Amino acid sequence: MVGNREDTEFVLQTARERNVKFIRLWFTDIVGSLKSIAITVEELENALEDGMVFDGSSIEGFARTDESDMVALPDPATFQVIPWRPQEMSVARMFCDIVLPDGRPFDGDPRYVLRRNIERAASLGYTFYVEPELEFFYFRDGESTVPLDEGGYLDLTPHDVASDLRRETVLTLEQMGVGVEYSHHEVAPSQHEIGLRYTDALTMADAAMTYRMVVKEIAIRHGVYATFMPKPIPGVNGSGMHTHQSLFHGERNSFFDPDGPYHLSAVARGYIAGLLRHAREITLVTNQWVNSYKRLLPGFEAPVYVCWAPQRNWSTLVRVPEYRPGREDEVRVEYRAPDPACNPYLAFAVMLAAGLEGVEREYELPEPVAGNVFAMNDEERAARGIHTLPGSLYEAIEAAEGSELLRRCLGDHLFESFLRNKRLEWDAYRAHITDFELKRYLPVL
Repeated sequence: MVGNREDTEFVLQTARERNVKFIRLWFTDIVGSLKSIAITVEELENALEDGMVFDGSSIEGFARTDESDMVALPDPATFQVIPWRPQEMSVARMFCDIVLPDGRPFDGDPRYVLRRNIERAASLGYTFYVEPELEFFYFRDGESTVPLDEGGYLDLTPHDVASDLRRETVLTLEQMGVGVEYSHHEVAPSQHEIGLRYTDALTMADAAMTYRMVVKEIAIRHGVYATFMPKPIPGVNGSGMHTHQSLFHGERNSFFDPDGPYHLSAVARGYIAGLLRHAREITLVTNQWVNSYKRLLPGFEAPVYVCWAPQRNWSTLVRVPEYRPGREDEVRVEYRAPDPACNPYLAFAVMLAAGLEGVEREYELPEPVAGNVFAMNDEERAARGIHTLPGSLYEAIEAAEGSELLRRCLGDHLFESFLRNKRLEWDAYRAHITDFELKRYLPVL
């Protein structure tokens, strides 16, 4: 994980050329909250060689007090100057791998968990590529859900403040080395999406964390508030993180077969089967908040039904976008459950683990679903063997607790820490008296 001397020299030279004074060392806790240690450029070389020590017992899910020393080791490949900070005596950032004082990788580091699962794919000859679609809302402030517009999907509304916000966000992301393909208005009022360019999973997880930070920073600079909360407004679509994914063997897309059904190879079919079979187990990671399950309800295009379909059927959990002749590299599967408030390192890891399980064990892929699953009644879905994702955080915890696959993917430390965190959140939610209860019951009971 430690960069070589050439990488170190490149970072030091770039810091000098760009007049960098401060460097923020970024990493995440187990739920995906971004953490940062700021150092001066005078400490940069030492940090690149030896890392920076911090108190791991103060980071959610990391360590107990009696084993608290952790080291944040910067990844030189992630060095970028932060555009929204002053350019004189400027500020840069690097993502870090978390290691123990003796240099061993820390099992509770989400970035390391993703690395481990990527290495498993590599041992089978595959590189894992992803493209997440992170949706978000702009609101007038952080205390309410008053939208900036009443637009809908792909709308260009007159005097659209959000168009300028998106433009500035795209430019900032590109300055930070994050590839962007498109941006547009989403289905719900004041809901938006900026599409990141397909790349390997570790690079994309770093990019997703950068994306969330940039979206929020640009919004604050313009006096509005951006949120990745999955379902902030009742009665309209929530925000998802539909994740397109594929496995490549060198330059060849292992999901493509010119003679396979829907141009899908045996690898792709096994991968989809793995996602479907383990969907309920991994939902706790892809949808980790109480609020996540306000989005995962029937209606509002929410992907709650565990089934798959090719081409233009958006009512299933897994969708295979339509093949375009000559574009074999674009054959992929889209897993539609995750929301943008997940920890992307862990979400990518569990999707990969589920898919690889199907590939290695040669799971049989069920028949695709024809027609709109939302329009079917319960009996019709049952006859087709279609079941649902967990309906609450509690159900997701139950589904995850006994999952051997999830434990193997996350490792014992992070698996237990994550479950503990989610049980505490569910207990806190159960103890809370909501506005719904007060309005519904106080006047009549």
